[in-house]
Amino acid sequence: MESTASWTAVPRAVLRLAAVLAVVLTGVLLAPGIARMRAVPRDRMIRRWCRAVVRASGVRTRITGTAVPTGGLLLVANHISWLDIPLLAAVRPARMLAKTEVRAWPVAGALAARGGTLFIERDRLRALPGTVTRIAEALHAGAAVVAFPEGSTWCGRAQGRFRRAVFQAALDSGAPVQPVRVHYRSSGGEESTAAAFVGDDSLLASLWRVATTRGLVAEVEVRPPIASRNHPDRRGLAAAAQGAPDWVRAQTAVHP
Repeated sequence: MESTASWTAVPRAVLRLAAVLAVVLTGVLLAPGIARMRAVPRDRMIRRWCRAVVRASGVRTRITGTAVPTGGLLLVANHISWLDIPLLAAVRPARMLAKTEVRAWPVAGALAARGGTLFIERDRLRALPGTVTRIAEALHAGAAVVAFPEGSTWCGRAQGRFRRAVFQAALDSGAPVQPVRVHYRSSGGEESTAAAFVGDDSLLASLWRVATTRGLVAEVEVRPPIASRNHPDRRGLAAAAQGAPDWVRAQTAVHP
């Protein structure tokens, strides 16, 4: 992965991390009051806070594409970084589907639990049907749920196939699926791996790498929603959400 850290970048990175901590703590303090707000102003505040978290880390955000509908909605995206989480919440505040390890993250884990995150035990296949049922119930109740169907983070220059299980929840509830594509680019427009959170990376190491990188831009493309009722099974729905041409191009770029 890229590393643009240098001794001259250290003071800037320290200031950025301090800013991230300040924004996060402000969100924690304001959370009880925001939770009592009506849906529209509450979601507006959450979007602004999530954008502020990303901006405080030194990353600029560009969100393009179609409008996101209200009501039950499954948002699915490729997964590169911990930054993906506030970026998707900036598109539409939602309940996140996350691995159980996220609970142990400092500060972020507690925030995730309080925010209604649906935790999944990836190593326990027997727990999967119950998780799908809980997601379907949330969608049926009108909530938005964010999932990263690749099952793990990728570097950004390649991506994995979307796993199908989460799409069963959309079929069971009749909720539409909104695909989102996330890219991280340098100031010159090239694909960047600086934000990637993969392998043995620790959260602190990834935070530091992002904070020491100059000119990092997060591009979020919101694609048109897909009616789940138009697909007979989760395999077809997953393929439609991922987009076969995108997957082929990504694999060809890495494995010519």
